[in-house]
Amino acid sequence: MTVYVDDVRHRFGRMIMCHMWADTLDELLAMADAIGVERRWLQEPPKASWVHFDISLGKKAEAIRHGAELTDKYGPVLHVARQRLDHPNKAVRDRAEVQISRITALRARHG
Repeated sequence: MTVYVDDVRHRFGRMIMCHMWADTLDELLAMADAIGVERRWLQEPPKASWVHFDISLGKKAEAIRHGAELTDKYGPVLHVARQRLDHPNKAVRDRAEVQISRITALRARHG
């Protein structure tokens, strides 16, 4: 099981933010506690596309020091697509496979 942070940079006021998510909610919350991110900032569907925290670059550095894996801007999409591979609806699974293939191709093209 892994906690992930991406390399996106979104402005929120004067801060620069990125995303932190994990394979399990327990892992994500444990990392949030370890780096001092309040649980009330957890973002979940339906208000968010997937379960994650928006964290500052300082908290990102803390998360990496605590073992989080750095990924690119495609990391969240890939994470959600992989989760959908187990979906009971075949159309959802098929779309997930297409997304995974596209991300793999994009990463190969851009190194």
